Amino acid sequence: MTAHIPAPMTAAESALMDAYAAQLGDLPGDGAVLSARDTLLSELKAAGLPTRRVEAWHYTDLRALLRTVPTYDATAFVQPVEPLTAGSAVLRVLGGHADASGAPEGLDVITYAQSLLDGSAAGDLAARGDEDAIGRLNGSFVRDGLEVSLAEDSVLAQPLELQIVQSAGQSHLRFPFTFGARSKATVIERHLSQGDTASLISSVSDLIIEDGADVTWILVQEQGASDTHLGQLNFELGADAQFRLFVINAGGKLVRQEVHGVVNGEGSDFKLRAVNLMGGESHTDLTFTLGHDVPNTTSTEIIRNVVFDRARGVFQGQIRVAQDAQKTDAKMACNTLLLSDDADFSAKPELEIFADDVQCGHGATVIDLNPTHLYYLQARGIPEKRARQMLVNAFVDEVVEELEDEAVVAALEGIIETWLDRHA
Repeated sequence: MTAHIPAPMTAAESALMDAYAAQLGDLPGDGAVLSARDTLLSELKAAGLPTRRVEAWHYTDLRALLRTVPTYDATAFVQPVEPLTAGSAVLRVLGGHADASGAPEGLDVITYAQSLLDGSAAGDLAARGDEDAIGRLNGSFVRDGLEVSLAEDSVLAQPLELQIVQSAGQSHLRFPFTFGARSKATVIERHLSQGDTASLISSVSDLIIEDGADVTWILVQEQGASDTHLGQLNFELGADAQFRLFVINAGGKLVRQEVHGVVNGEGSDFKLRAVNLMGGESHTDLTFTLGHDVPNTTSTEIIRNVVFDRARGVFQGQIRVAQDAQKTDAKMACNTLLLSDDADFSAKPELEIFADDVQCGHGATVIDLNPTHLYYLQARGIPEKRARQMLVNAFVDEVVEELEDEAVVAALEGIIETWLDRHA
């Protein structure tokens, strides 16, 4: 009989264990929270960072890719920035410290640090399954965030921006949101980096969208060129709820953004639109799962990816239709522009269907720019670089323009154009 010998810890794994020991007396939480943290860290240590052998992480070998972990820096200086759109209400998390003041009418807001201190957050910290490395890491180290509730029948007249700015070290945040029945809101979760020092950011957003609510959530990630961003968004949809999720990844050295949803109410509709912009030697992974658990629900997912230089990209998407979820209508498409011979993109769309009266489909394409279209623009005096940028813009703007708010559309198009100016 051969005994199993665990693999020695990597430098990053050792640094995480040392960081937890160093911060233990300073991490907020009562006894229940601290016990939950210890459990999560023990699980993380036992499992190690996920490798290609873990199915959900097959294309993002975190153990190999995460080579160093920056030291937690409580004094890292950051400054607030202007909102993405004028007139938005802003709740800020600067350098890992949340400010709950300035919330618009109808919102009940407290810092997540307060929930940790009074113990009410203890039940939130459990990992969601054996493959939830982000949940374990975040739950072990989380210090702050914002816990937000929107009252039933309330309407936010202007977008609410969660402005999350980091400059160095580590930042681990949580954002539990509850949208009451028949409420309506647009939320912009905006991650920014200041400075050139490498950071490690983990962020978990948990959304409960109750019956008849209408929610648009825009997740914009613009971390620095040396940063690691590990994000997770989990949601539950009630009956007749409408949820539109827009994701833009336009930064970061190592990025893993997970989206996990469950459709619990009949008549609900979910839309995911995502733009992933990858250049340099970055690695960006968007992993998505959705469970249709009840009849008469709909969902559509459109993912657009642009890959330059030596960048690597991943999209994993799985839609599960339960046996009772008759009349489900679910469609998923992943389209990629691969603009370098040295770039790489892996797409894995999946359907798992146990019902027999459904309309479901998925597809994936990987292409280069059409040379005929490029020639057409150049023949009219447009320089090649500008022509390529125009074609890439058209490829991704089609997704962004589905948003109803023209100011938000213009702001997101500006982010995309700025990124393309640097990389195209």
